[in-house]
Amino acid sequence: MFQRKSFTMMALLIIASLILGACAPGGGGAPAADDGKVVLAIEHFSVIAGTTWSGAHDRAGKRIAETYDNVDYIYRESVAPDQSVPFAEEMIAQGAKIVVGNAEFMGMPLKDVASKYPDVYFVSIIASDLSTEPNFIRYFPRQYQALYLEGLIAGALTQTGNIGIVSAFPNVQVIRRTAGFVLGVQDAAKLLDKEINIYVKYAGDWYLPQEERDIATTLVDQYNVDVLTQQTDSGSTLDVATEKGVWFVGKDMDIVGEYGWSNTDTVAVSFDTRWEVGYNLILQEYLKGNKTPPTILYPGMETTMTLADGTVIPTVDLMNDGKVGIEAISPKALPLIPQEILDLVEQRRDQMMKGEWDPFTEHELVSNGTGLDLDALPVPADGTVVKPAGQVATVEFLLAQFNFDLQGTTILR
Repeated sequence: MFQRKSFTMMALLIIASLILGACAPGGGGAPAADDGKVVLAIEHFSVIAGTTWSGAHDRAGKRIAETYDNVDYIYRESVAPDQSVPFAEEMIAQGAKIVVGNAEFMGMPLKDVASKYPDVYFVSIIASDLSTEPNFIRYFPRQYQALYLEGLIAGALTQTGNIGIVSAFPNVQVIRRTAGFVLGVQDAAKLLDKEINIYVKYAGDWYLPQEERDIATTLVDQYNVDVLTQQTDSGSTLDVATEKGVWFVGKDMDIVGEYGWSNTDTVAVSFDTRWEVGYNLILQEYLKGNKTPPTILYPGMETTMTLADGTVIPTVDLMNDGKVGIEAISPKALPLIPQEILDLVEQRRDQMMKGEWDPFTEHELVSNGTGLDLDALPVPADGTVVKPAGQVATVEFLLAQFNFDLQGTTILR
């Protein structure tokens, strides 16, 4: 039996982190001496323990500090928007030179104090806002590239022809990532001459364990789904996949190898986000003394970092039970996937790591008529070709304007 921290335990951890604040390991202490070290400070919107999002950011901070003798890492957990600036100034007083908000809603307040600290880099993860300042940097990895590869695998694995996605709520980040997965599924369907339905149902927020469980159960019981994935943060979808005996495709982190939440009898594959690759780019600009660093960072699989142990890692990659790439596919799932799909996964991964291919460049992007109306940018009508095949999508489009579901996606109400 694999255990995860319960919702109650998560709540207790949040309360504890707020009470302990600077007393948390790595999260405080005396002001840093001016010893030439660069201090990387990360504000985590949630607790770290037992979470894939903040857990991956915390791992990134630790890996950066392990890689560079002259870099230290400090942090705060469970940071709300109104705490972002006070905690940042507290950590700056301890020597922080790079301060990160690991979610947009609580990272954006850092923009308001960027001019006050011109010698500090401030960073906020992007959801859809692209506001910047000369020392206020925005960052997000091209997770959709790994999601495309996951879609190829999921499309090959489904026997019922029904794949379900438990999702948070309509927003650009979620819609874009889902689109990457959908393109992979559709390519697998074409190659294997299969008809595959992709069902998406929204829970209403990132972490609603009971609602996520109910949706996952509905997808399996009422829509005959035999592959589940998610754009939410609780483990409920994985629990349902385990209980119902269907395949689960993971996100954000190697949940089998990193946390031991399940095993490869249920988890067909996951993708791992190495936030440290982008942090390393930012650190390199700071070490060069650049007062006007690049302020929008959107690295993909072609961008890598060498860790302290010599391992070279791309920004995102397939990962499962400690294995990467094609080897990350579950040994139980592997015999069920036709060789032509395995070959395509390997080919596309290799091409993306060389920067030679991208699913959003190569594919036509056609609106399903559903999505999220933005200011002055309504959802394109059903059947609208928003971007033709072969045209490179701009960073602004992908990060801030991708507001429509792809044709072939069914949004359940």
